[in-house]
Amino acid sequence: MTVPADHMSTVLAPFVVTLEAYDLGPGPVGVHRGLPSSTVSITIPEEDSLEIAWIRRPGSRQKLRAVVAGLHLDAAELRQERCTRGVYVTLSPLGASTLLGLPASALAGQVADLADVVPAMADLPERLMACRSWPRRRALVERCLVSGLFRHKERANHDELRATLAVLSEASRVQEAAELLGCSRRHLSRMVRAEFGVTPKEYQRLVRFETARGRLVAAANAGKVSLAAVAAASGFADQAHLTREWRAMAACTPMEWLRAEGLAPRCAGR
Repeated sequence: MTVPADHMSTVLAPFVVTLEAYDLGPGPVGVHRGLPSSTVSITIPEEDSLEIAWIRRPGSRQKLRAVVAGLHLDAAELRQERCTRGVYVTLSPLGASTLLGLPASALAGQVADLADVVPAMADLPERLMACRSWPRRRALVERCLVSGLFRHKERANHDELRATLAVLSEASRVQEAAELLGCSRRHLSRMVRAEFGVTPKEYQRLVRFETARGRLVAAANAGKVSLAAVAAASGFADQAHLTREWRAMAACTPMEWLRAEGLAPRCAGR
């Protein structure tokens, strides 16, 4: 089945969170800290390969032509030499099964080469190299993802899983989410683990972390960061709780991350 180019983004919208070009910097080596995420990501360097290592896992460094990463609660370091550009895609947890053909749980807490995860996309990095503009690269990636959509189709229980993730994102406690969904906490835990590879509580931690990250970036872009305000708005008990969680999950403080990203303005602790 052929999907017109102007409809591809609409077809993919329920499953693709971001699809964008990236640049790790103007120097010969680009380094980026990959933060914990509730999405499945695909990183395709424009040329050569990408080195990736989990910051707190000694001996985990590996070199991959294109990287697929599942939901993870740990930080990673990505290094790219010479050409530091590429394409970055993030999929919703349901997007993994629909577009890649395997549940997000199969990738949770790990990275793998795109060619091993989706053999049908093994030649995508080389095909992207042949594209001479961003619109062409974007269109190529969209076509590949749409092909996956029609190969794997949408599973019958996606509506239930979407509702589950939505309720977990809004509820403050797992028990509250189970009650809202009309199921036992044990059933909820079993389903979320089987589908996404994390516990309901871990998923809530990821969502809260990502909410805080978005608020930090917005505050930095506005010119002033109040960690206390970000903590309160993102569901943390206080600023100290926010900082502890960032140290545990990102291996750095919020302000250290902002400085590394070149985003840190004047910080108001309260």
